[in-house]
Amino acid sequence: MKNNMPESRRGKLKKLLETKKHIRVMEASNGLSGLIVENLKVDDLEYDAMWLSSLCDSTFKGKPDNEVVDFSSRVKTIDEILEVTTKPIIVDGDTGGLVEHFVYNVRTLERMGVSAVIIEDKTGLKQNSLLGQDAVQILEDKNVFAEKIRRGKSALKTDDFLIIARIESFIAGETMEDALDRARTYIKAGASGIMIHSYKNDASEILEFMEKFKKEYPDIPLVLVPTTYNYLKDTELFEKGANIVIYANHLLRSAYKYMMLTAKKILVDKSSLEASQEYCVPVKEILTVIGEDDD
Repeated sequence: MKNNMPESRRGKLKKLLETKKHIRVMEASNGLSGLIVENLKVDDLEYDAMWLSSLCDSTFKGKPDNEVVDFSSRVKTIDEILEVTTKPIIVDGDTGGLVEHFVYNVRTLERMGVSAVIIEDKTGLKQNSLLGQDAVQILEDKNVFAEKIRRGKSALKTDDFLIIARIESFIAGETMEDALDRARTYIKAGASGIMIHSYKNDASEILEFMEKFKKEYPDIPLVLVPTTYNYLKDTELFEKGANIVIYANHLLRSAYKYMMLTAKKILVDKSSLEASQEYCVPVKEILTVIGEDDD
């Protein structure tokens, strides 16, 4: 592919934010799901970029989402997707790890052609944010996290790569002012954008944050992941100030459902005929999606 070289690909997300403003992003966890996100078009709609989730990457490897999958393993997955796609990639960087490691990791991602990394301001053993206060969610000191952003920005070799700060105040049960204060600190430290997260089904705290944040920072990209408050359409979120909306784990969840249904039906029916008819596409369709690289 001619458009997936690092130099041409890395800055695509930044350019999209400058021109398109509203960016739809879908999870991709392997080469095949990357091709789905790359090629899917419905009328004039398509996904603009790909999200490489640590939850999905860990789950597809059969591992818990607590940073047990190391960075070198994550890099292999990223490289598989980079090889067969051209759209911008945003990597879920969890907490970013030790600052001394983070500076090297952002250089690696930048060199590969990734467009952005999002890191969250929690510390200790990672607990998935959608568990909310049912798990131990410990926020990092805002100044310590800000220093990680500064060091990461200083390590970059180009202006194309974005480091986005993910604020976990609502996940940890903290206040609106805490979330806004953290946003101010991280932007001052050089964050390229802010992601605000919530585990609640009611989006009221997200909408309030959006309104207050955009009054202060109308030009700073704001990222949302409406997994729990999914009754709101992305068009509504864009109208209220979101710049990037990420559908973070939906291909994983749908794949799991149909893998379970298929495996169970073959076991019960003692043949694959019925499962193939109900749940499976022809192998030829998948081979067509993969295709052959003519370049």
